[in-house]
Amino acid sequence: MGMTGGMTGTAADGTTDGTTGGTTGAMTAGSALFARMKMLGVDWVFANSGTDFPPIIEGLIAARAAGIDLPQALTIPHEHVAVGMAHGVWQVTGRAQAVMLHTNVGLSNGATGVINAACDQVPMLVMSGRTPVMEGGRFGARTVPIGWGQEMYDQTALVREACKWDYELRFPEQVPALLDRGMAVAESLPKGPVYLSLPREVLCAPCPEAAVAAPVRMAPAVGVASEAAVAEAAALLAGAKRPLVIAQRGVGAAFEAFRAFVERWGLPVSQYWANRVSLAASSPCAVDWMPGDWLAEADVVLVIDALAPWWPDRMPLGEEARVIQLGPDPLFARTSPMRSFPADVVLAGETAASLTALMAAVDGLGGEEAVIAARAARLAERAAAVRAASLARAEAGCRAPMTKDWVGLCVQRAAGGRAFSVFHELGCPLVSLGIEDPLGYFQEPHSGGLGWGLPAAMGAKLAAPERLVFATVGDGSYMFANPVACHQVMEALGLGVVTLVLNNEEWGAVRASVSGVYPEGMGAKANEVPLTSLRPSPDFTRVAEASRGYAERVERGEDLPGALARAIAAADAGRHALLDVAIARE
Repeated sequence: MGMTGGMTGTAADGTTDGTTGGTTGAMTAGSALFARMKMLGVDWVFANSGTDFPPIIEGLIAARAAGIDLPQALTIPHEHVAVGMAHGVWQVTGRAQAVMLHTNVGLSNGATGVINAACDQVPMLVMSGRTPVMEGGRFGARTVPIGWGQEMYDQTALVREACKWDYELRFPEQVPALLDRGMAVAESLPKGPVYLSLPREVLCAPCPEAAVAAPVRMAPAVGVASEAAVAEAAALLAGAKRPLVIAQRGVGAAFEAFRAFVERWGLPVSQYWANRVSLAASSPCAVDWMPGDWLAEADVVLVIDALAPWWPDRMPLGEEARVIQLGPDPLFARTSPMRSFPADVVLAGETAASLTALMAAVDGLGGEEAVIAARAARLAERAAAVRAASLARAEAGCRAPMTKDWVGLCVQRAAGGRAFSVFHELGCPLVSLGIEDPLGYFQEPHSGGLGWGLPAAMGAKLAAPERLVFATVGDGSYMFANPVACHQVMEALGLGVVTLVLNNEEWGAVRASVSGVYPEGMGAKANEVPLTSLRPSPDFTRVAEASRGYAERVERGEDLPGALARAIAAADAGRHALLDVAIARE
């Protein structure tokens, strides 16, 4: 870790002088935080600083001068963007990151992102300063009026329900143990964010270097489904006549093996409201994303890590059907108080490991070859029809204004076989993108905290600069992302993200929800629906141009391929790019 030299200050025993500060013989807690996070595998700390940060900033400078290995501290001028970037890094790397926010007000700005991370089961170390407790007489005590104005009775309540663990740093020597515990809890199943509040006086105090440099001795709690549950589920699946798989949140490292398995067994896979890809679009087992017809006739349904695997009022499950629920938290007990989807067999454990065990058990039992072959043939025919219909629908959307399906098809073609990732937030639908890569598509968390898409794409580009990264977002979602802050960060860090603002000048999801609840109602027939209009639309190109980004407005479908090529060229040169794309109302 390279902890050499220690800090310089006033007292030989490493204590503070009580009012003016300084330490010697030990790093401060402000330094120790970053040093220990690096040992825990944190590469970036996404931070928005405030008046609680002096010991952190001073500690960073001192730690760097001492040659201590530290994560990169990045200035992110809005907390929602900071949390979203940490979210995106994890999605493409599987490595948990940290965010550091400003007292209660910064934490409140980041709270929506924390809720998103909790819903998506994204491990993350969330920290924010705490207003100094002392009004004077101690180093780090209150110095400006906001020291009184920002104190709360329970600051942690802002995020407690969304976090798996929370604590307040009481003493500087606690730093290593608390960070170790926090990260272990965050990485334990089901994964999720944890929170630590940081009083300024404590951050100013010395922390023993030996404790900070000690090996990490706390591992996360992970596991795989029990053998008995796997055997019961395997028997159901192997004996099914009309099986169905519904996968919503990806299968991780089992991606290739899962494709081979479902094709070997002729299992239809529906990716209903997927926010990660579980099966390549080219698989003959990839069927309609709306599973209603399949669900009605299924005798066994395997649900893979799906918060809401179907729409209960519109997609009835057969009375005799048996349901297997598989995932880190198959009943979603941590995040969903009310969820009553059947769970005849529960496979609780890490998704890829539990699915691998299930696939091996099913293969060991074998099945009726004639039944499987006939099922596979029917599947291939239906899947081909789905792909043909999707292509025709997308091609028909090349008009002015164009459709989202056409934009998705153009993005797929523009990528030209390169590895690419699409962060979709009410943007390009999965069906038209033709995704073959498990890292190719991420949809907004089902918690619905808008403004996630662009920051998450930025985090992904930071962590995987070789990938072509698109953020395809609705105009409302783009505004929620604090775009001025996003473009400033992209310019500062050289993040060549291609942002497509799919602009229909309204809250399209709200309009669609009105029609869904009242299909024969007045809102479904109205040209103008109250509380949905975003007219007049801002000139979003100017937001990107303000931070020297490449930007175009695209109104005709036939102009989009050329505009995408120009935007990608800019991104490849390290320049962020934005296309403001006129989209038809749906």
